[in-house]
Amino acid sequence: MSFTYSAREMGSFTTHTHTSCRCPSHGHTYSQVPERPTLGNTDYAFEMAISNIRYGEGVTKEIGMDLQNLGARRVCVMTDKNLSKLPPVNAVLNSLAKYGINFQIYDNVRVEPTDQSFLDAIRFAKKGEFDAYVAVGGGSVIDTCKAANLYAASPTSEFLDYVNAPIGKGKPVTVPLKPLIAVPTTSGTGSETTGVAIFDFKELKVKTGIASRAIKPTLGIIDPLHTLSMPERIVANSGFDVLCHALESYTALPYNMRSPCPSNPINRPAYQGSNPVSDVWALHALRIVAKYLKRAIRNPEDREARANMHLASAFAGIGFGNAGVHLCHGMSYPISGLVKTYKPKDYNVDHSLVPHGLSVVLTSPAVFAFTAQIHPERHLEAAEILGADIRTARIKDAGFILADTLRKFLFDLNVDDGLAAIGYSKADIPALVKGTLPQRAVILAEDAFLMSKVAGLVVVFQRRG
Repeated sequence: MSFTYSAREMGSFTTHTHTSCRCPSHGHTYSQVPERPTLGNTDYAFEMAISNIRYGEGVTKEIGMDLQNLGARRVCVMTDKNLSKLPPVNAVLNSLAKYGINFQIYDNVRVEPTDQSFLDAIRFAKKGEFDAYVAVGGGSVIDTCKAANLYAASPTSEFLDYVNAPIGKGKPVTVPLKPLIAVPTTSGTGSETTGVAIFDFKELKVKTGIASRAIKPTLGIIDPLHTLSMPERIVANSGFDVLCHALESYTALPYNMRSPCPSNPINRPAYQGSNPVSDVWALHALRIVAKYLKRAIRNPEDREARANMHLASAFAGIGFGNAGVHLCHGMSYPISGLVKTYKPKDYNVDHSLVPHGLSVVLTSPAVFAFTAQIHPERHLEAAEILGADIRTARIKDAGFILADTLRKFLFDLNVDDGLAAIGYSKADIPALVKGTLPQRAVILAEDAFLMSKVAGLVVVFQRRG
């Protein structure tokens, strides 16, 4: 037996007491519970949102069946020019052909996308009127496909409507999106698990993005076979992104210290602060990085190492996709956006580029030396996982210990020697700090301005020794 009550009828229960039954199961009365006050207007809850993920060697062959099961009749396959000629894309297209899936290919995704490259993909998606999307590539491809899916589903929206404030309006996404299947070919961004899409905003020469649970892929196909053809530096820079995702999400401001508390759950940000569930994924990812990253870089035939790094990318994505990141990522965006002439090894691009993982990790020793004052125990724990002997360590030295551990880790992997090595000087500090300040969507701090200012001054000459 069930009963349905109107709001008015529910209200009447607050003024009447029923005495016919006093047993614990039936003797309660309905009441209007007062709202829980929040201390200093900080949040009191967190939520986890991730894509479904499927892992296994050769699992890409199932994607045609997935689209068939979805009833997809018109599919957009997004990738970039380089990948369009490589085995991962061929594996996807073979599966689509085998199961009779009608598709169109968009292979004009830009490595490190810009607002313009997003807009080009969005136009293609709107014109195609697709009922499903497949993204085959690294974070650039997957993020571009997320944006295309979003704006095709919301054709009257202006581009800045969903872009993070203060650069954009940061509106919540309320429109239904089409299914998106992500097939990552690098082991870094974890974009197959997250509701985040990052791009260079050329007008301001900074990176920003869109952050909403609504844009996360429906399914991530994690096939470690796709990692075997990655060149050394791409493996390294992708792995550095995993490293920083794990470290930053684990040391981010806790969710119950973040303010303001949202007035509606739809306004609770994707990046909520460190929390007990994200912590588990971050630490596990960090342990995998410590064990397998060097092996994956140095030996392309080490299938165990590359397969584990592919999983670590997803694990870290689950962690940071809900907890968020902080200064390494916040400062990486102007480092990438203000690039002058730097061109990395192993990247077949025709424009200057600081790979995302490199732009993030270069500042990491200085960042964690600075942030340890908030969570010294967590910084020490991270240092130990990465190989530091902390048996006689003093808690006040946690930041310096983690910084030294990171420097040694990066030195062993032949990373560029600080920001000066990629073309920056002391004269660039004001521009780098200015480019960091708008990143309030990722800098989870009580005083983002102070942290950005201090860290910006510290990191430009990040010399070893």
